[in-house]
Amino acid sequence: MQNDALQEKFALALHDTARSWRHALDRRLKSLGLSQASWMSIAFLARAKEPLTQTELAHCLSVEQPTVVAMLDRLQRAGLVHREMDSADRRIRRVVLTEQGHGVYAEVRRIAIDFRHEKLQNLDEEALRQATTLLQHLQQVLEESPR
Repeated sequence: MQNDALQEKFALALHDTARSWRHALDRRLKSLGLSQASWMSIAFLARAKEPLTQTELAHCLSVEQPTVVAMLDRLQRAGLVHREMDSADRRIRRVVLTEQGHGVYAEVRRIAIDFRHEKLQNLDEEALRQATTLLQHLQQVLEESPR
């Protein structure tokens, strides 16, 4: 078993790095006038295979459903999304990006790619590959564990 100090150091580095990455990217995306939750929502919606429900989007963002509803109201007023009734269950609303929303996603994606290239270009490729494998494995372990 690895020692507790190393595990704690890893957990803190993982948490702090993820937070710093999101905040730095958020600063880059500030020019779009979107909050972090808004641009992340647009990205989740754009990458989904089919329109997400409000509940599914809340789960993706790790927030409560009322938080997502208020944010979607703002995105809808801005013309970036609209809600459609689910064809199988009229109580369920699916969130769909508008053409304007897809345009915003294209800009978010362009800025994010530039940011990622800038921040990762000087890292050793094999170290990056190993770190990616480690993080993907850890994510799988976390998602499979019952508690």
